[in-house]
Amino acid sequence: MKKPRYARLADMLANAIQDGKLVPGSKLPTHRAFAEKSGVALATATRVYKELEQRGLVAGEAGRGTFVRDPGLPVTLGVHQTAAEGVTDLVFNMPGDAADAGMLRSGLRRLATAGDLEAMLRYQPHGGRLHERRIIAESLAPGLGRVDPECLLVTSGSQHSLAVTCLGLFRYGDLIAADTLTYPGFKSAAALRGLNLLPVEGSQGVMDPDELERLCRLREVRAVYLMPTVHSPLGSVMDEATRRRLLDVAQRNDLLIIEDAAYAFLEQNPPPSFYSLAPDRTVHIGGFSKNLATGLRLGYVIAPASQTLPLLEAIRATTWNAPALISGLVAGWIEDGTLQVSEENRRRDGAARQSVLRKVFGTLPLQSHPNAGFAWMPLEKGVRAQPIVTRLKEHGLSVSGAEPFATTTAAPQALRLAFGGIPKTELEGVLNTVRDAVCIDQAGYGQDPAIRK
Repeated sequence: MKKPRYARLADMLANAIQDGKLVPGSKLPTHRAFAEKSGVALATATRVYKELEQRGLVAGEAGRGTFVRDPGLPVTLGVHQTAAEGVTDLVFNMPGDAADAGMLRSGLRRLATAGDLEAMLRYQPHGGRLHERRIIAESLAPGLGRVDPECLLVTSGSQHSLAVTCLGLFRYGDLIAADTLTYPGFKSAAALRGLNLLPVEGSQGVMDPDELERLCRLREVRAVYLMPTVHSPLGSVMDEATRRRLLDVAQRNDLLIIEDAAYAFLEQNPPPSFYSLAPDRTVHIGGFSKNLATGLRLGYVIAPASQTLPLLEAIRATTWNAPALISGLVAGWIEDGTLQVSEENRRRDGAARQSVLRKVFGTLPLQSHPNAGFAWMPLEKGVRAQPIVTRLKEHGLSVSGAEPFATTTAAPQALRLAFGGIPKTELEGVLNTVRDAVCIDQAGYGQDPAIRK
């Protein structure tokens, strides 16, 4: 059967992109110019470009035109970057906004007129340029208190901060306490250094101080890793009383506290941070991927003065220094208020997406932060996650079970849904597909025997 004209034209352009005749970044003709050149109606040309966008081959920017994407780079990438073309990714949390490109454009224009542009082409201090460290430190003061810029080291993203912390501050075989469900990136960094993770029970992402104390009496624990303000994957916020009890345990057992604040900006009224309560035994880690843009790999690690030298050595050994171009962009966005606006937008967007999630899932059990673009879905007793993950894959959706997050031998049966990067026009339909695949009997959704084992 002969394809319609728009599909044949889309195939022609797709082949040119795949063959390299249209290189990434090339600007395509306007819809009208393409229509005139191809002898088709304007509506047909618009449909061609829409088809190419759906295939992930081009990207349209309002007011600028349509540009060729790199066909080797999937539109969305999962935790292990295996999402195939045409698969909707609910594994990797990718908040973003169409206005982000404009933010980058204006930031680059500002840098282009800066007096120290040439300096960005040179090697930088391992911990970052001091004036930019001051800017970041001052921006963190409302939540952390005064931060000495000399103790704040700039890294190539918060994941890099976790890696240099593991490489610089611990030795092979050291034991680190962590929640039974925790951030997979920390698990990877710990494994790279040969560290052992000790799962500590708690409730909904909040570690039990008594259980940590008990385990410290039995094992030689060196540190405890926590995400106290907006836990990943559970979204919980630890209350101040529990923080102080955990701090007491850390002091009695001489534990270093690794405080990961990757999502802390989502909580507008957080309890005191561990760093503000105990700066002498806390390594505080954060970054600008979740609150600005995931592709801008810039982070920081704040540590006691006695710990900064081994961290600097780890930065030198891994990246030498964070890219000055990126740190210059971020410092400018902090100063001109762009970061604050971006964080407000991320919170607002997350809250809207949570509203859609609750509407679709109704009374089904969910755990999440009200401003987050992700949620945790524990499954009913007797329901296994893997068949659901497989079924959703057949529907073109990639979701994660609990295994990547679990520090225990047996992972709970649950799904982690990351929907911050799903287009809003598609979000409800995507979540409906997930809901239907779960098939929880008493909730009245479908009954698929393949999901029950």
